[in-house]
Amino acid sequence: MKQTAYMKKAGLLSIVGAVLMAGVPSPAAEDLVSRRQADMKAMAAAAKTISGMFKDPASYKAAEFRWAADTIRDKSGAVLSGHFASETASPQSKAKPNILEERERFARIANDLRDYAVALDAAAQNNPGSMPASMRMKPGETMGGGPLGTHVPNEQELSAMPAEHAFHLMLQTCTTCHVRFRME
Repeated sequence: MKQTAYMKKAGLLSIVGAVLMAGVPSPAAEDLVSRRQADMKAMAAAAKTISGMFKDPASYKAAEFRWAADTIRDKSGAVLSGHFASETASPQSKAKPNILEERERFARIANDLRDYAVALDAAAQNNPGSMPASMRMKPGETMGGGPLGTHVPNEQELSAMPAEHAFHLMLQTCTTCHVRFRME
């Protein structure tokens, strides 16, 4: 079959259109990026709530503390990993592509974050009144040393430490993830 000049131009235009469209983020990719950014902001606000109560123990309210810990718990772990299960081409995204290459490491960090939030929830559940000294770190108490993102190997060890210690480990975990997997 002989191609007309019109058919050649139409074919060329469809190729150019496909190339141009490949560079445009899909609405689904932008929705995913917006959703995960909203979850990150919610976790940051929850962490700020908990931090404020450790800075001023008189402001401690177990229900608010638990709500904040539960917010972090519900948006971390498998939920957080799921937000980064595939590469999303979006100019809004600050995620580095190495998340996909280092999937196991990213998932472990997301799960550690969840585990620390679970420990914080348990501490608040066990202390419904004012914040007891047992939830606070003692002056000079070390946080385990070593690199950021220290992993607490088991639930018993995690539940035995002061909630403030678990909170600081959680913040280190956030920092580790951002340094490793987030563009500036």
